Amino acid sequence: MYALLRRCLTHCVARSSSVKADPRNAAQPHSGPRKRPVELLLSPVDNLHLANLCGALDENLRQIEAALDVTIARRGERFTIHGESESAARCAEALQYFYGVAGKDLSVDEIQLGLIELLNRPVRGRSAQGTTSPALMTRKAELHGRTPRQIEYLKHIQEHDITFGTGPAGTGKTYLAVACAVDAFERELVSRIVLTRPAVEAGERLGFLPGDLAQKVDPYLRPLYDALYDLMGFDRVMKMLEKQAIEIAPLAYMRGRTLNHAFIILDEAQNTTPEQMKMFLTRIGIGAKAVITGDVTQIDLPKGQKSGLIEARRILHEVRGIAFSEFAAEDVVRHPLVARIVAAYEAQTKLQESAAK
Repeated sequence: MYALLRRCLTHCVARSSSVKADPRNAAQPHSGPRKRPVELLLSPVDNLHLANLCGALDENLRQIEAALDVTIARRGERFTIHGESESAARCAEALQYFYGVAGKDLSVDEIQLGLIELLNRPVRGRSAQGTTSPALMTRKAELHGRTPRQIEYLKHIQEHDITFGTGPAGTGKTYLAVACAVDAFERELVSRIVLTRPAVEAGERLGFLPGDLAQKVDPYLRPLYDALYDLMGFDRVMKMLEKQAIEIAPLAYMRGRTLNHAFIILDEAQNTTPEQMKMFLTRIGIGAKAVITGDVTQIDLPKGQKSGLIEARRILHEVRGIAFSEFAAEDVVRHPLVARIVAAYEAQTKLQESAAK
């Protein structure tokens, strides 16, 4: 009986081997060339660095896998990376980078922000030119841009009186603009900070909310408050609000004013009308600097109403003294999945636009 089973097993193995050897069958699972795994040996060996690199239950490795769409196998200090060749190469670079800074526990934020920086540099290291970011003074020490577009955005703000920053959510448009405002105030380049946004929000009817216009809009100004609290501290922000060194107000309150020696930020500018945008831009006085931020894919205006942000980009793109910074999915500085979500929606929008033509 055992002899019969052995003969059957041998016959099955022989058949399976012959099937694998058939070139027609071997070609079916892969439409392209077979990807070779990347082998990485980390040295010098340091068990503390290895443990911090991998994280509890290899949580850090799972984050790197998810961000780069690769799989990582580890045996001691040896890592095997499977995935597209460029992704695998970037993963190897990421592992080497994090291993070098893993003398202490690596937080989720450090892993995610480190990955964003690595994803926005050439595979074999940083470009030698154009990567130096302006340093901004905040209570959190110096703050720098993390991606090439963020660095360009900061330079535009410093070098121009009016800067437009457009792109998807999570790219740091508003936060970096507020950081620039705080930096300018700390360096005494301006005497006050003015933050504003239009009274329009997705699916909301402000007329049905209790209170006057300022009270109705106040909850929608929270992202601006949050950025200020983070950069200056709650107590200091409250004191500056009392002294009116910081003003946060709906866009309607800007009409008829001239803002001198101020750093002015218009957030959610895609929800302005052309008339509101013109009104805002003509409020800028002597010694003032303005930053306009928005996402043209998130317009909440009534159907048929033109966006002031889109109109301004079309009309002002050649005006000297005005700069435009355009962000993309790869500049997202939130969870790595957010960048993929943004990219997927961008691709869908392009398909719809192509179909409409």
